[in-house]
Amino acid sequence: MTIMTDQEDALSELAGRVEKAGFSFAPAEEMRALLLANDPKALDDWAMFADSWNDMPLDRYMADGGRYRRRRYATMSATDVPGSIKLEPHQPHYQSLDYNRLNGGIAREFEPVADDIACSRTMRAILDFAHRLFGRLQPTAVWHIELHQFRIEANTEWQGKPTPEGVHRDGVDFVLVMMVRRFNISSGTTTMHDLEQRTLDSFTLTEPLDTAIVNDHRCMHGVTPVEQIVPGQPAYRDVLVVTFRRST
Repeated sequence: MTIMTDQEDALSELAGRVEKAGFSFAPAEEMRALLLANDPKALDDWAMFADSWNDMPLDRYMADGGRYRRRRYATMSATDVPGSIKLEPHQPHYQSLDYNRLNGGIAREFEPVADDIACSRTMRAILDFAHRLFGRLQPTAVWHIELHQFRIEANTEWQGKPTPEGVHRDGVDFVLVMMVRRFNISSGTTTMHDLEQRTLDSFTLTEPLDTAIVNDHRCMHGVTPVEQIVPGQPAYRDVLVVTFRRST
């Protein structure tokens, strides 16, 4: 009972921060405690989970001609019942030009997140956490959930752009961005803005599990380009992006 109370208190405190500001930065230590609260072994397969970013196809839909982004994609759904998240058949990713001025307006076909990663213990813990958190912020019957694995690369020829469309909204209800790994890069600072694009805050996801949580109706967000530090070595930023949108 005490463990459950502590978990609920921690989740309520985080939800309160998001409710107040429209967003929150949740550092790795806080996220680890929240993810392990239900299952002490929830992150036991983290190494496999993180290593899956090493096998990422190039994003060939970049209207700016950039070759700095790799990604995989999956869709899921959930009701308001705990544990109801399920993987849906693979489908294209679509954003309107209203939300993505660079790459929106077309259905983009990305390689799927591997089944063993989508259904891994770590991913399930992250999704269950997001389901509980966003359910507190916006009770709903059915959620449409999208998973995006992103690797942004940099080298001596180009910077890597985590948000090439600039400061934006995603056209969903809530967004979770979790750091998986960053190697040999500088910058990559997350910036938070109101709907008039006035800056509200900034922070950098540096440690694995560092997380940004955004109410997409109230805030816009962006990430500054990343630059290679040591020439001749790989340089990349790996993140998991999870979005929740109420189904119609």
